[in-house]
Amino acid sequence: MSEHTKEVLMEKPLSNLSSSSIKGGNQSSKVISRLSAIRERDYPKSDFEELAKLYDKTVTTVKEAEIFSGKVVMIEPEFVSVDIGFKSPGIIPRDEFKNVRDLHEGMSVEVYVEKLEDKDGKVILSHKRAEFMRIWQRITLSAEKGEVLRGIVTRRIKGGLVVDLIGVEAFLPGSQIDIRPVRDFDVFLGKELDVRVVKINQPYENVVVSHKILVEEEMAEQRLAIIKSLEKGQVLQGIVKAITDFGIFIDLGGVDGLVHITDLSWGRINAPTDVVKLDEEVKVVVLDFDQEKKRISLGMKQLTPHPWENIEERYPLRMKVSGRVVSLTDYGAFIELEKGVEGLVHISEMSWTQHVKHPSQIVSLGQTVEAIVVELNKDEKKLALSVKQLEPDPWFKLMEKYPIGSRHTGIVKTLQSFGAFVELEKGVDGLIHISDLSWTKKIRHPGEIVKRGDSIDAVILDLNIDQRRISLGH
Repeated sequence: MSEHTKEVLMEKPLSNLSSSSIKGGNQSSKVISRLSAIRERDYPKSDFEELAKLYDKTVTTVKEAEIFSGKVVMIEPEFVSVDIGFKSPGIIPRDEFKNVRDLHEGMSVEVYVEKLEDKDGKVILSHKRAEFMRIWQRITLSAEKGEVLRGIVTRRIKGGLVVDLIGVEAFLPGSQIDIRPVRDFDVFLGKELDVRVVKINQPYENVVVSHKILVEEEMAEQRLAIIKSLEKGQVLQGIVKAITDFGIFIDLGGVDGLVHITDLSWGRINAPTDVVKLDEEVKVVVLDFDQEKKRISLGMKQLTPHPWENIEERYPLRMKVSGRVVSLTDYGAFIELEKGVEGLVHISEMSWTQHVKHPSQIVSLGQTVEAIVVELNKDEKKLALSVKQLEPDPWFKLMEKYPIGSRHTGIVKTLQSFGAFVELEKGVDGLIHISDLSWTKKIRHPGEIVKRGDSIDAVILDLNIDQRRISLGH
């Protein structure tokens, strides 16, 4: 370098160049352009070329929103000055460095250029942002490659969990935590989880991760092995995964099977929750399966003997039994004697004397009643019961109490177009036909002679035990 060039560098270090003339990626060309004007005015061509080469080597191309490596030149109480090869060192708040004690002058650090020049002409840098951007690049690359990352669950928020993913907060939706529904998110707090990035929002720097997708991949081989090894009648252990109105889903270890509500119990149930609860471990038997559709039908009641086996030994004819009323119909009441064994008390078997129009007149749901077995059909699984036969037929005593020709006084209970029903005693009614109300009057309706509630004298004309009828005459 000539003595004249050294003199130029010492005496005229281009301090008259404005900061805007060397800012950004075009700073070298701008410096050369500015130097050309100076050369023509003050310096020989050879000195100018040497000076331009010197500046071209010392000035670094710096852009905003990029990461550069710089050297610490000064450590102040509130900030750290870092040289990135620009016209002047940049400043970084001291609290951005995790280990301030380890900082020393000349140390290399990565920085992110926030602003090349603020209102005071200073370069604003960020070490924290540089670290974040490096991590962000790592996360973006892992998402492209489908890599597995390890994170720590830091807190719970609405809809899921927040995971610290190598320094960046990522969102783990509740539906992506596990293949089973998670009911208590708090159990995951502070735990490490392997996750995969499933979505990145670059403008907002949001990351969505999934742990469930990894579990599913791990279960894929296990699921295939389970399906291939399935056999009808095979007994398996599983966990109640979900409960619906029509049945329950059982997790068999990566593959789900359905136990229909009709296969939960031999007995009558109102809902699956009467038998099982969520997360309960249960035994099931394989009833059927479709390998292509991956549908597995399971049963629970089939693990116990069918309740109708040896039914004739447990419930012989004329045996007195006790059970709970589980259903009422127009024609009778169903009595549950044990799980899977129900008997019907027909409406005609509820009372010897009372005219029962509906079983609710005699029994109610949930009531425990006693009855007698009067009929058993094992093939059709039908069991007939009788309540009235617990006591002797009172009609046989009525023949002694109400012989034909005897006179009695009763109360008119009901009027019909063909006659009047008269209550002789509680539960015992007789009919006075319209033709037997009077010898002399021509009666078109019983109401012409009597009214409901009237006391009336009557004679026993006939008593039919088979048809349970008493004919009266006035």
